Amino acid sequence: MTHIAFAPVIPVWLLAGLAGAAALIVIYALVMRARAAWARALAFAILVFALSGPLLVREKHAPLDDVAVIVTDRSQSMGVGKRAQQAAAARAQIARLLAQQPGLVVRETSVTTTASGENNGTQAFAALNAAIADVPPDRLAGAILITDGEVHDAPPPDNMPFKAPLQVLIAGQRDEKDRKLTVMNADRFAIVGQWAQMHLRVDDLGSTDKSGANASAVLTIRIDGKDFGTRMVPVGEDATIRVPVRHEGENLVELSVAPGPDELTLENNRAVVTVSGVRDRLRVLLVSGEPHAGERVWRNLLKADPSVDLVHFTILRPPEKQDSTPISELSLIAFPTRELFSEKLNSFDLVVFDRYSERGILPLAYFQNIASYVEDGGALLISSGPEFAGLESVYRTPLSAVLPAQPTGDVITGGFKPQVTEDGLAHPVTRDLAGRNADGKPPSWGRWFRIIGANRISGRTVMSGPAGRPLLVLDQVGKGRVAELMSDQTWLWARGFEGGGPQAELLRRLAHWLMKEPQLEAESLNAAISGGDVVLTRHTMSKTTPPVSVTMPSGEKRMVALTKIEPGVWRGTTRASGMGLYRASDGILSTVTAAGPLNPKEVSDMRATASILAPDAQATGGSVHWLADGMPDIRRVDPGDDASGRNWIGLRANGAYRVTALEQSKLMPQWLALLLIVGTLLLAWRLEGR
Repeated sequence: MTHIAFAPVIPVWLLAGLAGAAALIVIYALVMRARAAWARALAFAILVFALSGPLLVREKHAPLDDVAVIVTDRSQSMGVGKRAQQAAAARAQIARLLAQQPGLVVRETSVTTTASGENNGTQAFAALNAAIADVPPDRLAGAILITDGEVHDAPPPDNMPFKAPLQVLIAGQRDEKDRKLTVMNADRFAIVGQWAQMHLRVDDLGSTDKSGANASAVLTIRIDGKDFGTRMVPVGEDATIRVPVRHEGENLVELSVAPGPDELTLENNRAVVTVSGVRDRLRVLLVSGEPHAGERVWRNLLKADPSVDLVHFTILRPPEKQDSTPISELSLIAFPTRELFSEKLNSFDLVVFDRYSERGILPLAYFQNIASYVEDGGALLISSGPEFAGLESVYRTPLSAVLPAQPTGDVITGGFKPQVTEDGLAHPVTRDLAGRNADGKPPSWGRWFRIIGANRISGRTVMSGPAGRPLLVLDQVGKGRVAELMSDQTWLWARGFEGGGPQAELLRRLAHWLMKEPQLEAESLNAAISGGDVVLTRHTMSKTTPPVSVTMPSGEKRMVALTKIEPGVWRGTTRASGMGLYRASDGILSTVTAAGPLNPKEVSDMRATASILAPDAQATGGSVHWLADGMPDIRRVDPGDDASGRNWIGLRANGAYRVTALEQSKLMPQWLALLLIVGTLLLAWRLEGR
């Protein structure tokens, strides 16, 4: 390539001033009608041209390859129907055709959705921009985007990041229909025992059937993996449902709507809402027997928690103990036995007997009421002293039907350190207590000095005393739970004797286990999304545990083997395949978890569409084609020419190059410039002399 360049021999500003002065002189001469004005103008022009240093430049070029980008959408919505197969076939054919094009470099990238909590949807243009970040605009031939059209970062048509043709190939079918469940709003917190409210909507997307204007759909509700029945909700209208909050902590509410008449996928027919249960007031009934050093421990522990509503009675006077003190001068109040153990017993979350002995104050029918209260779902804690081994033991009442340990009549005294048993090392109540015995090492906490002899007849012994005697026994009876502590020496830990021990933590866990808090369940299966993985955690008292079947949002099933990481805890992971609902079951227990936000963009509308990307494609001179109509031809077009047609798409041939060699020569040698200037001046002098 040859062209003219300039290298002025004097400063540009001086050259410009000289040219301006010459122009003024020539104009004046022309106005005054001076002879040979044109000859003087020619002389000035030759002078200015010579001083501008004209050069003849000859360049040698090497052509540069254009760059084309293929972006393949592998997001979750591309798994619907045969879209993935359509996209894979199209990508392979395009790559083969472009490989045959001379002077063209092909780059490939893809876009996926992850199971993180971000609600970004399909970020196709982010992937495209990253692929062309280092490509000069004059070398970009165009981009081919293979997708179902559900792209969530499409820029406005007047703000496209590049000017090369964008060719969009849509996988899927036209006019698809689908049913979708949307949870618009849901209570995130609710008081235990009350109801959480959720607002939702069921839509039949793409449906044109007017006869279904008053249609309804079946909504199935599951709470913590258990069926809670069905509801009929209207289609195309907002609906409100209420679900009970049964326990403290996370309550997993799974909602699923029955398939519609034209169902594309079931992935957006389900949703999981987590409602955090918060206890308003925890009602505890504490009945103490004869005063002892540990009585204040229970009272202080329960009163220290502002969420605990404590009712505490200490029985000091048996019925046969009478004196002549007038009733009006007694400081003690009458024990409201009927009110507590008949009328309002079921209003208590936990009943604690602390060294209580049966002295005829409570009729046997009331002990039967307590036993029935436990079997119906109540919680009972027995903290025993020497009275439990005697004739006045509560074990000699109908309460024995729900107690897991039977007294032998022995009271063993002498210093000992409570031991966590093999079962206790696996049970959540005692598993990781600070100072526990583990790995053959003795416990580091202080000693106790009394234990009540007993035989375990049911439940599990999680702590033991000397000679392996049961110290803390836990049991599930009917729908309720019972704990027996065969010693009244916990106060030694509270006082810090010999370094003390985790008394407060032990009693807190014990109370929460009795009230069925999910975090302290000995048998549970939990699933959570962490770092793009489904993390499965199984708590069990068994020596082995079966593998867990995980059902992905797409319906794919995987078997995950669990590995024991500590006594009572097994764990396994599998890669999350996308946003949506994950089900896990080991044949005994089941659970669910959800990846992504409540209403993820990726599954908000999974119908294939051309409407989102058509404006962007047209703004760049590209086009949109459906793969269902066949694969269009690919052509190279010159800049400015049409880049698409009815059955073809075009990539721009830019003709970019780089300069490999450069030759320069003077266009007007100095001697020639001098000769021309002198010649024109002589011509002007001759013309003026006539």
